[in-house]
Amino acid sequence: QVQFVESGGGLVQPGGSLRLSCAASGFTFSNYIMNWYRQAAGKERELVARISSTSDWRNYADSVKGRFTISRDNAKNTVYLQMNSLKPEDTAVYFCNAHRLGPYWGQGTQVTVSS
Repeated sequence: QVQFVESGGGLVQPGGSLRLSCAASGFTFSNYIMNWYRQAAGKERELVARISSTSDWRNYADSVKGRFTISRDNAKNTVYLQMNSLKPEDTAVYFCNAHRLGPYWGQGTQVTVSS
């Protein structure tokens, strides 16, 4: 079955960095565009970043452009999110999924940016 396992979250001070990972299984990873979403408490889930199946293009939300970098390793069925210059407003649970695969979600990984 389709599974996503996110990891790498934690508590970090403003200006700090984290690298999130998402291990995917149950589908042909290399065929799919991959997404990172986040959901802050009391807010809608929002798309943060997207990467093509071959890594030839990437898209970012305006709020993270220039600070976050999405990447993937198709040999490891894993997508990453490098987050730099973190701000308190980046605090959220972060999820990955495969674009248009279906409503499959992992448990997410909590990122808290606070001094």
